[in-house]
Amino acid sequence: MLKEFRTLAPYLKRHRSKYLAGLACLVAVDAAQISVPQFVKHAVDSLSTGIFDRGVILASALSIVGVAVIVSSGRFLWRYFIHGSSRRIEAALRDALFSRLLLLPPSFFQRNKTGDLMARATNDMQAVRMATGMGLVSFVDGAFMSVAILVIMFAGNPRIALLTIAPLPVVTVLIIIFGRLVGQRFKRAQELYSRLSDIAQETLQGIRVVKSFVKEDHFAAKFAEANDRYSDSSMSLVKIFGFFFPFIAFLAGITNLILIGAGGMAVLENRMTPGDIVAMLAYLEMLIWPMLGAGFTVNMLQRGAASLKRINEILDEPPEAYAPAAHASGDGTASSSGPIARSPGPGIETKDLSYTYPGAAEPSLRGVSLAIPPGSTVGVLGRVGSGKSTLLRILARIAEPPEGTVFVDGCDALDMPLEALRSIFGFVPQDTFLFSDTVRANVLFGKPGAGQEAFAEAVRISALERDAAGFRDGWDTVVGEKGLTLSGGQKQRIAIARALVVDPEVLVLDDALSAVDVETEEAILEALLAKRKGRTNLIVSNRVSTLRNADFVVVFEDGSISESGTHDELVRRDGFYAEIARLQALSAGGIAAARAPGA
Repeated sequence: MLKEFRTLAPYLKRHRSKYLAGLACLVAVDAAQISVPQFVKHAVDSLSTGIFDRGVILASALSIVGVAVIVSSGRFLWRYFIHGSSRRIEAALRDALFSRLLLLPPSFFQRNKTGDLMARATNDMQAVRMATGMGLVSFVDGAFMSVAILVIMFAGNPRIALLTIAPLPVVTVLIIIFGRLVGQRFKRAQELYSRLSDIAQETLQGIRVVKSFVKEDHFAAKFAEANDRYSDSSMSLVKIFGFFFPFIAFLAGITNLILIGAGGMAVLENRMTPGDIVAMLAYLEMLIWPMLGAGFTVNMLQRGAASLKRINEILDEPPEAYAPAAHASGDGTASSSGPIARSPGPGIETKDLSYTYPGAAEPSLRGVSLAIPPGSTVGVLGRVGSGKSTLLRILARIAEPPEGTVFVDGCDALDMPLEALRSIFGFVPQDTFLFSDTVRANVLFGKPGAGQEAFAEAVRISALERDAAGFRDGWDTVVGEKGLTLSGGQKQRIAIARALVVDPEVLVLDDALSAVDVETEEAILEALLAKRKGRTNLIVSNRVSTLRNADFVVVFEDGSISESGTHDELVRRDGFYAEIARLQALSAGGIAAARAPGA
């Protein structure tokens, strides 16, 4: 269990002065509290003699008031130092977790659901905070109070003290059992909480689909089932606590009973004073907290360890190799070598590239060899699942290619710093993602410092400027989560403008015009090609009209290149491209005929 806390060592070291100050205040509070029964003892012994001494009573009362001031001040200070430090550690650990998530490869996010990752960054972090805050307090407080009280009790009357604490070893056994049960059940509860978060996140993210298929009841039932399972798991923890703490109180009551019986006989035999009995009763009441504190400590450490294990799984995940393999730093981040020198408009080449996704039975790419000259426009066409998008992901190392298969300007892509490689590309993916921000902020996302001229040029080329009048607040209109308030075509054109603003050397359009009408598509492509300025363009589309002006087109079938050539060359062949061209020509002709007057 404790090995999981290794992650916290640097943070604890950073805040050790505050922790030491907080623990010193905590010990001072405990020492002050332990002195109170002694003042009560003197006052009771003074009264039991039958001689009322105002001075003794007044001195005891004033001493107790002074102790109360020390206790209240000390409690504020240890809370400030210890709880404050645990909050700072929680914040720093959450920052580290989020930073690591940003460095992890896409394959990690394919294996882990968003709801589970959010649960680790929130619910698990709270458990870690409790372990580094109240868990430490209950351990130190319980240990100091137990030792100090037992020393005082045995120093006063060893025989009575031994009889009184006889039931306490049972508590030790219970604490061990309690800790194991809590650890197992808490881990299960956290896993079910992650599942609950997954369902909520997935349902809200796909709320349009849920509503369009009238599946509200289905998802409500699915959430209710997961919620009930989480509730049942949490209730199993509550049942353990419901048994444990009352049983500890029961054992404390037995110790009081033993003390009253054995201590009463000792008073009658003049071996103890009434003040001794009262003081010992007070100390036994104080011992209840250390016994409960032991349970709290075990509980919070078990919860903290279970949560830290889930957090450590992410922190221990190897990040993307941002530096070349031969020059990578120890943590996988970029080395100081900086970007490699390259000529404008890099040439791209793949040599016998084959790739299989982890866990997949069949390869997505099979022996793909392709040379893309600098400054050219290349069209890519193929059926769904033929490997087009996989190729694009591999070019920018979103998926890692085999060594010696992908080259940029003659340099193996694996030998280039990842940041330098990806800065070459401007991607417009199939699934357009927009941030819940203004249109302007989404367009300038890749280059926030771009001037008005670059912004105006990007929205003009992407045919977005014609929509400005329809935006409620112009370019400062907030588009909503994932562009909820926009049409599919508007989202795609914003994504195109976003890629153009960074002025990439290679512009990649992965079926990025599918939601745009033919007229707008032609205007965008004409503007893109007119303003190419030596830029290399990779255009993936199943529309022949989109690809006809490309310098050459490659056709993918079953992960391989089945044909390549110019539009005219491919149309003259009896291949898949020619078949698609004929079908789309017939479809376009039918639509035109339907729109003709008198049709």
